[in-house]
Amino acid sequence: MSYQPAYKVIFQNGGQVFEVFARQIYQSDMWGFIEIEEFLFGERSAILVDPSEEKLKNEFSGVRRSYIPMHAIIRIDEVEKEGSAKVSDIPAAEGNVASFPFAGMP
Repeated sequence: MSYQPAYKVIFQNGGQVFEVFARQIYQSDMWGFIEIEEFLFGERSAILVDPSEEKLKNEFSGVRRSYIPMHAIIRIDEVEKEGSAKVSDIPAAEGNVASFPFAGMP
């Protein structure tokens, strides 16, 4: 059995942080983007269903390839085993320190 790497990609999108798993990830020919292919999601046969993962599964259903802007990428890890995909809200900034705004942030 050959080894197939899995990657965990964490990125920001419109005030939320997405954590997805995929088999293929590489720099796009389209300047400034990372391409993600072959999304991995947990088994539907599980008794417990994570609503966050189901939301992502529905959002990326039918998507062959996704282009993520490089400046939206927070982290990319090669992992031994894929986990569950998640979406979480970015906490509101407290005080006078905030992240640098970019296109797509409210």
